[in-house]
Formats: sequence, structure tokens, C-alpha cells
Amino acid sequence: MDLFSLEDWRRTHFTNQLTQELKDERVILMGFVGNVRDLGGLKFFTLHDREGFVQITAPRSKVCEHVFQKIDKLTPQSSVAVKGKVVIAKQAPRGIEVIPEELKVLNEAITPLPLDPTGRIKSNLDTRLDARLLDLRHPRQKAIFKMKHEVTKKIREFLTKRGFIEVQTPKIVATATESGAALFPVTYFEKEAFLSQSPQLYKEVLTGCLDRVFEIGPIFRAEEHDTPRHLNETTSVDIEAAFVTQDDVMKILEDMIVEVFSHVKTTCSHELGVLGRDLEIPQKPFTRISYDEVLKKLDSVGMKIPWGEDIPTPAERTLGELMGGAFFITDWPTTIKPFYIEPKEDAPHLCQAFDLMYGGLELASGGTRIHREELLVKRLKEKGLKPESFESHLKNFRYGMPPHAGFGLGLDRLMMVLTGLNNIREVVLFPRDRRRLFP
Repeated sequence: MDLFSLEDWRRTHFTNQLTQELKDERVILMGFVGNVRDLGGLKFFTLHDREGFVQITAPRSKVCEHVFQKIDKLTPQSSVAVKGKVVIAKQAPRGIEVIPEELKVLNEAITPLPLDPTGRIKSNLDTRLDARLLDLRHPRQKAIFKMKHEVTKKIREFLTKRGFIEVQTPKIVATATESGAALFPVTYFEKEAFLSQSPQLYKEVLTGCLDRVFEIGPIFRAEEHDTPRHLNETTSVDIEAAFVTQDDVMKILEDMIVEVFSHVKTTCSHELGVLGRDLEIPQKPFTRISYDEVLKKLDSVGMKIPWGEDIPTPAERTLGELMGGAFFITDWPTTIKPFYIEPKEDAPHLCQAFDLMYGGLELASGGTRIHREELLVKRLKEKGLKPESFESHLKNFRYGMPPHAGFGLGLDRLMMVLTGLNNIREVVLFPRDRRRLFP
């Protein structure tokens, strides 16, 4: 391993920036060693970085002896810096290669590695997650998280243009946001507190001063799921808007989903190609189907669900097969939705709530919120919650809280749809579930 200061070297290019137009130019590249080959008087290795790879070719007749000998000692995935000249080479993988003038080994990787980052030797998901750094060097994994960056960027851009202000709400809270959802307790000095299940109550309050708000942040659910679609820490895209109803925010959500799909298809064509994904943009308007209609559809194929119960995962999958693509489920029973959802005035056993489905996967839920204190207190009691525990929230409704509506969208589930992957752990850098707390 070479001892030298990075002050002396600065990367000039990523590998994808090397083209035939740079012929004979000197460049400095930094990345990781891929394959190493020795043909006697000619040695090669591939240098990989975030953007791709290039072949480093060392003919004995054109490189100094210490560089030539150093290539023999390279181990796969060691981090290196290369200073050299770009040359055109038809036989090279990209039609160009770099002849090294200097080679610095910045950190030598051990052998053998716990997994093969090239993917030629297959590893199961647990092995990959245990050695996540190496796993994330694979082009497929890098493609997922480059796409996720673009998706998050587009969502921020979309909501900002629609007049939303980005906010950050507390993740350590005193009470549950929703009844029936398990909480992670944390020691908070002399008190017990919890990790937040949702920014719901905070974003509602903020509509009373900022009108339209959104947050992209973590939420925590201490539920003992062990499925390919659930995690205990995940990222949620939450919005809330004043002086609107569920129909207004459903339209916002619908527009946002279509714009995100279009943006990914346009800007992430390389990443989609790496994933073998042919992305189809949903057509507006999305189909709207009521809870009652869902039960009838499922009953027609032999899946009977008692009225007033939530739709279980197997039934969601069947419904996805029957419906296809993106669709909304509306007019839910009031009893199975959170206390803050507004009941329908003409049919209070139903509420102004919706779920956005894509195939058999729930992506988002939302609705019109209750903005009158007396109804909120009534609904809290019906849910078996103590209104006095929510006093710090309820008092805001005495100060002219406006009518408001919003939704929460699972960013990681959206990424499952965009990538076509079937396990949510694939689209989260360091997933947290009931069995995994490391790395």
C-alpha cells in the first residue's frame, strides 16, 4: 500500500467521462480494482467507480517497471488511483483504455472477499446485506440508488412547484399517532418516549400556519412482520394541505406518480437497462374503486372478506391481478381507519379515506382530516385512546384549524414498483427488520 497525500492527486474524470475525444490526454482516475489479467508482457485490470469502468492496460514496453510489477500485487476491490494517458483501443471493452504512468494503491482489499461484487458468483440476500459495501459496488445495486436519488429529487421539485414547503418534524414523540400500531420505546431522560410512526399530527398542525407542507423522512413501526414488503424503519413522503379535501390530494398524488414515472423513464434509461426494466407510465385518471366494490370483486373469485375488516395481503395480490396498474380504493369503513380521518357526513360509517394501490402493493394512504375538536375527541374515545394524552395536539384545534387533507406515500415501496423488484430490502441501503440491526 502506498503512503501519499491526496493533496497531491485530484480525480480529473469519472470513468464514464472518458471518450475517444480525450485521446492522448492525461487523466487521474480513482476507484476499485476489478479483474486483473497477466499475459506476460501485457497486463490489464479494470478500474471501477460510481459511474462505470475502464480498462487499464500496461504493456511492458510502455510503462515503467515499478508500475508493471505493482499490477501483479493488486487484489480485487482494492481502492487505487491511476494517472495515465487515454488511448483508443478497438479491442478494449469501451473502445478506449488508459496506459498508466503512475499507480497508487490507496487501501488493499483482503482476500478472499465475503462475496463477489461482480455478481458472477451468486450470493443470497442476507450475505449481500452483511457485506453491503461490496454489494453496492455491483452495477445493479448502484442503479437502484441512483434511481432513488432521481425519484426523491423529482418529488421535491414537484411538490415545491405545487406550493408545498418542506418541513422536518420530530422523530421522538410522546404518544402514538395511530391506534393499534406498535411503538418502539426509547428512554428520554426520566421519561418514556417513542420513535415516530408518522409525522401526521405535526403536519396537520402546520397547515394552520404554512398552508401546504411536505416531509421526506423516516418512520418507525414496531410490527413483527417478516415479509418482502415490510420493514420496521422506512422512508415516507408525507404531504398535508389546508382548505382541500381528499379529492384534491388524490389528484396531487396521481399527478406526482405520473411525473415520477416519466422522469425515471427519461433520465434513468441506463439504470433501467441495467435492471432489465421496461417501465410503463400509468395513465391518468387512475381507476377509483370503493371498498364495497373491492369486496364484491374478491367475493366473485372466492375470497370472502367480512365487511369492516382490512384487506389482507393475499387479497391485495388477487385484487392487483384483477385491476392491474395504479388504482385508488375509496370509501373505507370508519372503524378501520385512523382517528383523524373525517367520516362522511351522509354516511358516518364510511370515511373520506383512500389507499393508492399499484398492482397488489399498497403505496400510499390518505384522506380528509377532522378539523373540529369535538369530533376528534369522539373518534379518539371510539379508538380506545385517551384524549388527555393528545392535549398538546387537541389544543391547536381551538385556534381556528382549517379544513385539511393529505397522504403518506411509502418511498421504498414506490421504488419496488419502479425497479420491478419484489423485496423491499433491495431498495433500502441498510434495511431494518425484526432480524436485522446491522450493518
